[in-house]
Amino acid sequence: MKKLLFILISIIIILLIIVLIRTITYPFKKASAGSAQGWKAVRDDSAVRRFSGGLKIPTVSAGEMGEFDYSSFDTIKAYLKASYPLVYENTEFTEVNTYGLVFRLKGRNPALDPVLFLSHTDVVPPGDAEVKDKGGNIFRPDDVALPPVAKVAEEWDFGPFSGAVAHGRVYGRGAIDMKGMLFSLMEAMNNLMKSKYVPQRDIYLAFGFDEEVGGQQGAAKIAEYFKHKNIHFDAIYDEGGLILEKGSVAGIDADVAVIGCAEKGFLSVKIKVKGLGGHSSMPPLETAIGKATVIMQRLEHDQMKPMVTPLMNEFFTHIGGSMPFMNRMAIANQWLLKPLLLSKLTKNNSTNALVRTTTALTMMKGSDAPNVLSPEVEFVVNFRLLPGNTVQDVKKHIAEAVRGFEVEIEDIDQVKEASAVSPVNNKSFRLIEAAIRKIHPSAVATPYLTVGATDAYKYQIVSKNIYRFMPVKINDAEKQSMHSTNEYLSIENYMKMIHYFEFMMRNYDK
Repeated sequence: MKKLLFILISIIIILLIIVLIRTITYPFKKASAGSAQGWKAVRDDSAVRRFSGGLKIPTVSAGEMGEFDYSSFDTIKAYLKASYPLVYENTEFTEVNTYGLVFRLKGRNPALDPVLFLSHTDVVPPGDAEVKDKGGNIFRPDDVALPPVAKVAEEWDFGPFSGAVAHGRVYGRGAIDMKGMLFSLMEAMNNLMKSKYVPQRDIYLAFGFDEEVGGQQGAAKIAEYFKHKNIHFDAIYDEGGLILEKGSVAGIDADVAVIGCAEKGFLSVKIKVKGLGGHSSMPPLETAIGKATVIMQRLEHDQMKPMVTPLMNEFFTHIGGSMPFMNRMAIANQWLLKPLLLSKLTKNNSTNALVRTTTALTMMKGSDAPNVLSPEVEFVVNFRLLPGNTVQDVKKHIAEAVRGFEVEIEDIDQVKEASAVSPVNNKSFRLIEAAIRKIHPSAVATPYLTVGATDAYKYQIVSKNIYRFMPVKINDAEKQSMHSTNEYLSIENYMKMIHYFEFMMRNYDK
């Protein structure tokens, strides 16, 4: 007995030693010291004024597949041309599908693959508040055609299309998502024009106009245009990640710059469950809605299995050095502690989305009267696919959940696989890290999985190096303002964003 106990204790000690050694020697990236201040934002009132003017144009996309009023998109096309004449004069400008805007700055070496920076001109409606024009007419934010006039909305400190400059901020729908990036790219390109800078390789800007409703008429057509012209990009940069203010990421006492190297896939299905209809006074033992409830419980309880993907391991490698010792120990010893690591990650909504294909029940329809049994109940479930899972995998998962019931299953919306994963060991990614150090040197930069959809997905046909990152330092309240009320971008963030993109354009080949 003593001998067995001695063997067990010896095994435990050996395991502890192995775990400690692996934790100490694991190649976590070293975080910046945090003492440097970085580039000091210098306010440029003319740049702020141009940005403010762009926010006043209500380029709202709503409805099915970009079927919305385009008059405001004509307005912003004219506004950009009037605001940045140097860019239009010194680049090749092309319109794709009328409202897609493409700019090409020629480089010295045509043999080099170009780089591409993306944005989009459209914004979501301004929120739940009513919007009034100067005459007092009321427009709901879900109206397809919002009039291009001055507006004041309840629940906004300033009108959603006021472009108000106050408190060191610029207010308006699209300030963060994503006219801030669009105008900062134009400002950066304009600065290159002023200095007569000529890059080594071509630099492209491409702006879609229906990203918020799927991007099929904007980004998809622009990507096809590039494919048709046989243009392959060395790197593509789009929105996705942000610089999350210290305290936003649990366990990290630093700002965290999350750089999207992939994005999740998308599948929404409508499941129609059959049953017996009739009067509620004589119900069957199992109603259609009861059957639907069983299926929904199965889908929520038995979700797709979580896993640590190679991209998430890169995330841990970059960010782990700033985490507490116990977290680092779990990351460094997944051979032993992966179940514990996954258990902890899946208990939080944000981190759960990074390690599994998520399941969200979003819509349900049954009877239209309280005393009527519907013979059919339908509900919608949305899946966001983790790289490593496929649409076919999810459909097999659904088939298991509906086993034993009479159902009809129909795909709705756009179906797409998870994107490819872009590498982090190349200059395209390292340049992002270098640019972040210029504006926020104490931030921990890390690869990341973008859980939302972006236009970048459409451009996989013309590049393998696609990165989703907008250099805006943001707190939780500001993050919540996107697609909600009181969206704004601080002038400091805007100035730093212009500097970031100018640095990227000037230093890609240095």
